[in-house]
Amino acid sequence: MPEGPQTCQVIESLVRDGNKIIFATSFGFQDCMVSEAKKHPDVYFEQATGTATSKNLAEYFGAGEDAIYLSGMAAGAATKKGVIGYVVPFAIPEVIRHANAFALGARATHPGAKIRLVWTNSWLDQAKEKKAAQSLVSAGSDVLGQNVDSPATGQFAESKGIPWVGYDSDARTFAPKSWLTAAVYNWGPYYLRKVKAAMNGKWKSNFYYGNLNDKFVGLAPYGPKVKAKTKKAIAAKKAALLSKRFYEFTGPLYDQKGKLRVRKGVRLTVKQLYSMSWLVKGVIGSAKG
Repeated sequence: MPEGPQTCQVIESLVRDGNKIIFATSFGFQDCMVSEAKKHPDVYFEQATGTATSKNLAEYFGAGEDAIYLSGMAAGAATKKGVIGYVVPFAIPEVIRHANAFALGARATHPGAKIRLVWTNSWLDQAKEKKAAQSLVSAGSDVLGQNVDSPATGQFAESKGIPWVGYDSDARTFAPKSWLTAAVYNWGPYYLRKVKAAMNGKWKSNFYYGNLNDKFVGLAPYGPKVKAKTKKAIAAKKAALLSKRFYEFTGPLYDQKGKLRVRKGVRLTVKQLYSMSWLVKGVIGSAKG
């Protein structure tokens, strides 16, 4: 369903139908979730990717950036020109930090790589995504990645014989020859846990941020183009993330213009990630969409 006033109407209809716990799955649904939670204190509300919490409104998401960093390593290892195209939806902190993580991962395996962004202003629009992919390849990208939801980017990559990193799901069947990997989320355990809590009268509001350790985020299976050397490098970096010996958003980090944004040794907090509005060095494109 589209984001906007219709969200409130849909939530109202869900409440009228007797639903006692409602999950919203997009950042743009948050305003209505906040207002509806105030109107219906006897209903539990769960908002994905947002920031607002209250007595009957919880927030949940996960460190997709960690898995995206690892998928970016696969993209960096695959590029020969050092130019990677990245199809992105909305210029919000969530997507900006994901683009940054992808770029940092790509530059870990291909130092100096450039990551070009094209914004679609939609989470899922196959026509726009294909057009974005076309423009990125025309601009010199020899690997494609995405933070949008359809496999259109991958299908175009397959038609051009170039590698592709997906997002959100294991979509290798759409472009089996081009497929590298993708960051994926495992939403089910969280939904199950919170619904059971609601049924047992033990539901509590929370700000949940899942990670690699609790397997809320992870990597989809590798495609045939990912070399053993790359798999080994990604495995080592994943192990470092799991043990907290490594964190991609640790300084020094510089923005596109070379300005120091994060001092050496400083680790960005989740709160800081939720307000990220700048792009790291190596990214070509605007943080404003």
